[in-house]
Formats: sequence, structure tokens, C-alpha cells
Amino acid sequence: MTALDIAIVGAGVGGLSAAIALLNAGHSVTVFEQASRFRRIGADINLTPNAVRALAGLGVFEELRKTAARPSYRISRTWDTGDETSRLEMADAAEEAYGAPQLTIHRGDLLDALRNKLPENVISFAKRCETVSSDGYDAVADFSDGASRRFDLLIGADGIHSVVRRSLFGADHPEFTGLVSFRAVVPTSRLDIDNLDCFTKWWGPEPSSQIVTFPLLRGEETFVFATTAQDDWLEESWTAPGDVEELRQIYKDFHPQARALLAACDEVTKSALYVRDPMPQWSKGRATLLGDACHPMTPFMAQGAGQAIEDAVVLSRALEGISRSDVPEALKRYEAARKDRTARIQISSRGNEWLKKAGNADWVYGYDAWNVPL
Repeated sequence: MTALDIAIVGAGVGGLSAAIALLNAGHSVTVFEQASRFRRIGADINLTPNAVRALAGLGVFEELRKTAARPSYRISRTWDTGDETSRLEMADAAEEAYGAPQLTIHRGDLLDALRNKLPENVISFAKRCETVSSDGYDAVADFSDGASRRFDLLIGADGIHSVVRRSLFGADHPEFTGLVSFRAVVPTSRLDIDNLDCFTKWWGPEPSSQIVTFPLLRGEETFVFATTAQDDWLEESWTAPGDVEELRQIYKDFHPQARALLAACDEVTKSALYVRDPMPQWSKGRATLLGDACHPMTPFMAQGAGQAIEDAVVLSRALEGISRSDVPEALKRYEAARKDRTARIQISSRGNEWLKKAGNADWVYGYDAWNVPL
């Protein structure tokens, strides 16, 4: 085996997961992050069993358990009557069925757990990548400070507006779904409703309308996520403030328990939801993509972070034990193992019907990134 010199652009969930996996596989890794430091932005990550099992293989499971909640059930309820249309047992049952439980956690706590597994010199902050190229022999990254560096492999883990994707495959634009999302976190002690220890989805009269809630911080907090159709809000930022009264008015006809969730919200963020269609190709020469850079998806199946983590694990396995000349072929194996699954989840998530009624979750939750054939 030849240790590869690998660059990762983006220090999000996928990029940090890939860094851990690739270091464990014996490679040299540098993560380039445009931000000057980590900030605790974003409220939640819903880690379904497939993601938790992948993270366990990275050695961060025990760290995650310190702050995560462990939902008892995944429940679907009807928006007006409150009737349950499906109830899937999680917690111990999920761990027995899939080898890992579901964990719901603050995004910042997940990033901290991943970052703490990395040596301090792996992440290079305030390093904005401007362009990427691959000449067949090297992958080349050009940075905003004028520096240019060559690597055996470059991985774009830089999100839905990926600079790496644009450099490799040309400019494109994410498609606005016509939906906006609201996010809030409230102290659980302020709520007196059923199933606060569960992941619960209130299905609205239209697929665009829903309220999702689940526990955070060992159950001490409750995360609230809601979507609605709205064409006049295009801001994508996770931190843009929304109007709590607007949120309550949109869902004024929902069940009293659903409305009680919104009544407890003091403040809320509002963000437009964007997607891309599945990409036919993720790699070019010695550069490739993972996570939202190649398969951004709506949050309705809670698989955005999970699929990035799976990508990271499978990519590291494809690169294990290879020589420098084998990199392009290894990237083909990585794509072949991942593209069909991520495309299916992209399309299914956008349709927003998954587990509305009783159904089989095995094809999502039962996936094992550490053992899937390559």
C-alpha cells in the first residue's frame, strides 16, 4: 500500500467523517475549511441506525451518547385528528434489528465528536478553495490566498453550492422546491403533549405541509421542524430569522397538540429548501464528491447527513490498500457502490410519502456501509 496525500474541501459532517476514515486507512489527509473557526450553527441532526452504525465504526458512538437523545418510536400522526397511521419501534428494537439505535443530536455536538477524533493539524481553517482541476497525474486546488497545491486525490465535501463540483462539471443551480422550512428548539419542560420521547411526524393535508418533532440533549430539549409551500422566500441560510406568529398562523388548523408545540416556540429560523437531480457522474480524474456536493436532498427522510457519512465510509474502503495509480479505478468502485442508493433516497425523500403509513424501513436503516460489497 502507498499512503495517499488527500485533500478534503469542507469540514462538515461528511468531510470530517471522511478524514477520520481515511486516516484510519493509513492515508495523509488535510481538510480545508473556508470558515475561520467552528461555529455552533444548525439545531439538529437525526441520525438513523444506518448513520449511527457507520459512525460507530469511526469510533465516535460513545461520545455521541453523552448528549444525544434516543427516540423510543418513529410515529406518523394525521394533522387534524391526531390519529396514528404508523408506529415503528426504535431504541432497543432498532439496535437489535439494525445493529445501532437512532440518535437525535445537536449538529454542533456531532461535529465536536468528529473533530475530537482528528489530530489538531488536520484541519486548515480560513482556507477558501476557488477552483479545482485534475490533470490525470495530480488533483490541483487553487485557494483564494493565491496558494496552489497538488494532491494524489481531492474530495469535494463542500455542500450544495460545491466549488469542487462546479470546477469539475461546470456551473449549475440547485432547484427551489417551492417549500420553506421553520426550525426551533424549546425546553421540553414547557411542553405537555404526548410522545415527547419519540420522533413524531404530523402529516398535513398536502405533502408540502408537515410538522416534525423529536428530543435533543438527552430529552431536555425538543426540536421542532415544519415545512409549507411558499414561493416568495428564497433565503437558504440556516440562521435567517423567521416570524413565530407566521409559523403559528400557517398551522392554525392542526391538532391542538401540534399547535401546542408551536405555541412554545419563542423564536424560529426560516429557510428555503433546494434540491438537485441525481448526478450521472461524481468523479473526474483524481477528484470526487461526497454528501450534498453530489446528492443534496430534502430533509423528509432524515438522510442528508447519514448519506454523507455512508459516502465517507465507502470511499475510505474503496481506497484502502491501493497504490497511487489505482485511484481513478477506486473512485469508480466508490460511485458504483453509492449512486443507486443515494439517487433512490433523493427521489423518495422529495416525494415525501415514506413511512406515512406502516412500511418497511429496512432498505434505509439496514444498510451497513462497512460491509456493503464494493
